[in-house]
Amino acid sequence: MSDKHTTDAVIIGAGPTGLFSVFELGLHDVKCHLIDILDKPGGQCAELYPEKPIYDIPAIPSCTGSELTAALMTQIKPFNAAFHFGEMAIEMKKQGEFWQVKTDAGTVIEAKVVVIAAGGGSFTPKRPPIAGIEEYEGKSVFYAVRKRDVFRDKDIVIAGGGDSALDWVLNLEPIAKSVTLLHRRNEFRAAPDSISKMRALVDAKRVSLQIGNFEAINGSGGQISSVAVSDEHKNVKGIPCNALLAFYGLTMKLGPVADFGLGMEGELIPVNTADFETSVPGVFAIGDICTYPGKMKLILSGFHEAALMAKKVFAYVHPERRYKFQYTTSSSDLKGKLHVSK
Repeated sequence: MSDKHTTDAVIIGAGPTGLFSVFELGLHDVKCHLIDILDKPGGQCAELYPEKPIYDIPAIPSCTGSELTAALMTQIKPFNAAFHFGEMAIEMKKQGEFWQVKTDAGTVIEAKVVVIAAGGGSFTPKRPPIAGIEEYEGKSVFYAVRKRDVFRDKDIVIAGGGDSALDWVLNLEPIAKSVTLLHRRNEFRAAPDSISKMRALVDAKRVSLQIGNFEAINGSGGQISSVAVSDEHKNVKGIPCNALLAFYGLTMKLGPVADFGLGMEGELIPVNTADFETSVPGVFAIGDICTYPGKMKLILSGFHEAALMAKKVFAYVHPERRYKFQYTTSSSDLKGKLHVSK
């Protein structure tokens, strides 16, 4: 059964440009749902360089990707946007006056407009180089956690050494029957606090830590029964499990957006610079995925594009209302929307 929603605008991509779009659209009384294949907001900022300094955000001399994402989430909180994380937009079609966007998780969102803020495309999980793994994907092998309770009372192997792997070790340990963390070496690329908590669970024998290389999957009919792991001496042993979570990193691919009929130029979407509408009325593209003469791939540029896009979206969503530009520095109406008391 599909999960169906109706809103004013659906935003594909929850990176900085997509998040700031919620703010600009919210100022225009436009409600939003956002879709992102990652399991958290922030896009490339959060996934690829969460601790890397960013120096070109106006009035902020320096901030990390994580800090920028957190600040944007605080800024858009008054507008109560709905997020659909861990989902990829796979289909977009017009149904009467609404656009209908469908995700690979069966979610269907109907909206007056679509805003594509997908950066360079969708992050696609890297598949472990294991023969026959495709048979198990989506059944007992997963690359993301969409519903935590799916793993309740399971014997889980979590493969990987980064933040995603350790985050889910910590989050699934309380509900799983058993959790084994598998990594090729006894060093991890995750946040120090997560590493400390994981090692404490290992010391308490609540989590097993297996150092070795992932070699094979055993099972049948899509149901995994164990994984084969080799140690530094090439000795192979099996670890019984009925669920595998593999976090081997991500690659960037344009994905289904290329099939949305938007007159692509390579892997970019052409737009006009008055309002960042594409060749398809009611569909907009902002951020790194759009192209126009003089385009610069900067977060700053994406913020500017979001502001102009929101003005045109207002006309689609509220055709009966006259557009009235308001300065956030002086409008009491906008201060009320933002819950500002001063």
